[in-house]
Amino acid sequence: MVTMVDVAQRAGVSLSTVSHVLNDTRRVNPETRQRVEDAVAALGYRRNSVARTLAGGSSHTIGLAISGLTNPYFGPLLHAIERRVSAADHVLVLGDTHDEPEMEVRVIESLLERRVDGLIVAPSAGFLPTAERIAATGTPLVLIDRSMDLDCDQVIPENTESVRRLASHLIEHGHRRIAAVVGLPGLDSSADREKGFRAALAAHGIPVDERLVVGGESNSETSALRVAELMKDPDPPTALVTLNNAMTIGALRAVKDAGRSIPGDVAVAAYDDFEWSDLFEPGLTAMAQDVARMGREAVDLLMSRIGGSTEPHERRVIETTFHRRTSCGCPPTP
Repeated sequence: MVTMVDVAQRAGVSLSTVSHVLNDTRRVNPETRQRVEDAVAALGYRRNSVARTLAGGSSHTIGLAISGLTNPYFGPLLHAIERRVSAADHVLVLGDTHDEPEMEVRVIESLLERRVDGLIVAPSAGFLPTAERIAATGTPLVLIDRSMDLDCDQVIPENTESVRRLASHLIEHGHRRIAAVVGLPGLDSSADREKGFRAALAAHGIPVDERLVVGGESNSETSALRVAELMKDPDPPTALVTLNNAMTIGALRAVKDAGRSIPGDVAVAAYDDFEWSDLFEPGLTAMAQDVARMGREAVDLLMSRIGGSTEPHERRVIETTFHRRTSCGCPPTP
């Protein structure tokens, strides 16, 4: 097996110089660096990342703990994070928390045992005790998608104004019985989006019918059940605002199964867009998150902390984009 000693002998440098080149821990003369890199390539040397980590060095891995990997929302997010992590000469290690605190604990403990250099987490409602465990290890942490009252960097989408705009758009179409399918309780994102819905109704003098604010638990199955119940009501809503894309899928399925048309019987406006939303008939009116930007900024903040930054923690709010299509009752765009 080729060792660092072999590389040092071939390059004609000290062992410590090889270490500095491989781990980028000190500036090395460009010509010397090139000799070391040439020796590494010629000998086929591969760094022992486990031994290097145990010795107190970098594992060159980043842990990502999120839920719902089958959710279309996460495809662009994962892609953006993985590319940014790779560009930083790190490897992404992924764990699905299923939005269950117990699973979240297991996933994050596993990532910490692997000595990841840092963590990006989309937290569950029960994340706070786990955050304390992460802080005790000194592992840099960035929250993504969902915010919490924690002293760490966070990258989240704009929620309240975005949903206020969606609901207001339906009101401008003349709707007064508007239902909202809201996400998991205990999450700031769920609360902020529901706040936007209520603000839109209040601004137009429409009282909130609490029977029309239903919990979709951020998944399509529960959303479908709740919307199916709404469709059976003697006085059903004439419009729906769905507050994440998994719940949108369930709501659309329930409306279809009830034999109702969109937007003829029920108008729909959704928080979260799909890559293929414009292929629906009718096209889905939606508020789109810039998930790729969220992923990039989360990695950049994390790499800055890994590099030793002591700047005050940031809470970056990424603006959304309104895509007006036809599910709300608007005519097709020319």
